[in-house]
Amino acid sequence: MSRHSFRFLALLPLVITMACNVATATVSIPDPAVDAPLAATKGEQTAVLAGGCFWGIEAVFEHVKGVNDVRSGYCGGAAITAHYEMVSSDKTGHAESVSIKYDPSKISYGQLLKVFFSVAHDPTQLNRQGPDTGTQYRSAIFVTNEEQRRIARAYIDQLNAAQVFDGPVVTEVGSAVFYEAEPYHQDYAAHHPDQPYIMRYDLPKVAHLKSQFPNLYRAR
Repeated sequence: MSRHSFRFLALLPLVITMACNVATATVSIPDPAVDAPLAATKGEQTAVLAGGCFWGIEAVFEHVKGVNDVRSGYCGGAAITAHYEMVSSDKTGHAESVSIKYDPSKISYGQLLKVFFSVAHDPTQLNRQGPDTGTQYRSAIFVTNEEQRRIARAYIDQLNAAQVFDGPVVTEVGSAVFYEAEPYHQDYAAHHPDQPYIMRYDLPKVAHLKSQFPNLYRAR
């Protein structure tokens, strides 16, 4: 039985009475002061983000306009250890991550980060997210180029200076070497909407996206 399966059993009594509650509070944050302009023509770029269990992050960005594809995976460690059971040991250096393919003519990298920081996870939690603890659940932005690095670092500095959260943003910024996760992890929330963990922690994130960013939300 996987660690996630144990978590479902532990959460079941709580879910029965609290499934409709909000998992984490959303925060209204400013637009990034430093961002890439929308591209003049259609294209595809990649953003790689980590913030707790990849099921929830994936579920959020699958509902964002301008996003073409989202895949769950691992980033921050070596290829040989990029496997779920090994990553779950908290000894591989990987973080559960998502690779987001998006059209830069429809949504900017900075706007993706705004969704990430405000509704997809809590960027003030160090090496954990909700009930999930360990460095594999850390908050991180894995950049694919120097422009992304510049935008990410500037936005973290901006949010910390504005003190929009109760604590400092602990999100790491590193380079992206992404390894796709096992097939059963892909589109997990969409395939298992009645799973107790999904109901308690991930579906509320999608609801937050719809209410807080109606212009960015799309139904799948």
